[in-house]
Formats: sequence, C-alpha cells, structure tokens
Amino acid sequence: MKKEAFVSIYDTVKDKMSISAFCQMFELARSTFYRWKKQDHQPKQQKLIDLISSLCESHQYTYGYRKITALLRKEMKMNHKTVQRIMQTYGLQCRVKVKKRKQTGQPYYIAENHLKRDFSATKPLEKLVTDITYLPFGQKTLYLSSIKDLYTSEVVAYTIGDKQDVSLVLDTLNQLQALPEGYVKSPI
Repeated sequence: MKKEAFVSIYDTVKDKMSISAFCQMFELARSTFYRWKKQDHQPKQQKLIDLISSLCESHQYTYGYRKITALLRKEMKMNHKTVQRIMQTYGLQCRVKVKKRKQTGQPYYIAENHLKRDFSATKPLEKLVTDITYLPFGQKTLYLSSIKDLYTSEVVAYTIGDKQDVSLVLDTLNQLQALPEGYVKSPI
C-alpha cells in the first residue's frame, strides 16, 4: 500500500479509531506513520508558503502576519503563528515605514528668562505665559495657541489654527484687551 493512500485512509477514520489501533491493524510502527504523514504534509505546506508569498507580493510587502492571516482565514482555517513562522522563515515580513523626523536646527531667537521659576503673581495681567498645543484631528493636526494669566490661572486668550506660524501667536496676542504699560505686543 502506498504511503499517501495509508495516510488518506486514516484521515477518513480518525474520528472512530486512534492512531495506535490503526497502526496495529496494519502492523505498522507509529513512527513510520508519522514520518509518512509529515512527508504527505510537505506539499500542502509548500502550497501554503506559495499562497502567503503571493499575498505578500500582491500587497507590496505592506501587510504583516496578522493581516495576511485575516486574508487567509476568508478561504481556510488558519493559525496566526503558522503564518508568522512562514513569513519569518522565508523573509516575507512587511517593510517598516521609517518615520520622518524634522531636523532640529538652531532657534531663531532665544527669549530671556524673566520669570526665573517664580510663577506667583500679585495682580491680574502681571505675569502671562503662553504655549502651543498640538491637537490631532483626523488626518491633520491643529494647533492651539493660548495665553494664561498666572494670577487667576485662567486662559485669557486662545486661537486655533492649522499652521504653526507667527500669525497664530499674533492673533492670540491681539485678543488681549488691556495690557500693562510698557508691554510690547511682539513675540520677537
């Protein structure tokens, strides 16, 4: 009897009989049966490798093993660890996008440290601080420029814009009504 036929016969009766009983019935060692089954499994494994390879290639190696597993599960029952092992063994991992970082240069202007870590104020509008916060909004980023009075800890002016530039800060500064004498409305 051929090896492939023996393995396929067992696949039809495996719910009714154990491997040991099946091998005893045909006077065959269990190790021989497992060796034949492994050899019979290799063509199926090669088909799976080819299928995973073609999926990776058709999606330009942008999908990882989880997404490839999800695609395969539409057609067959598949374990994610098997897909991961095959992709690692045959070098089918997705190409990782390199995150672009902006080059940090020298600042245009360095302001003096007037507060010297003294954040207490004795009257309104004596000490004002400002900051720009990034707000992720869908696919784009918005910027919130705000001015806070340290006396009341309230935000006294704010502006939201889609560009982080000087006009964003100037628009925020122009919202202030009364400033102390000698204060110049200029960030630079």
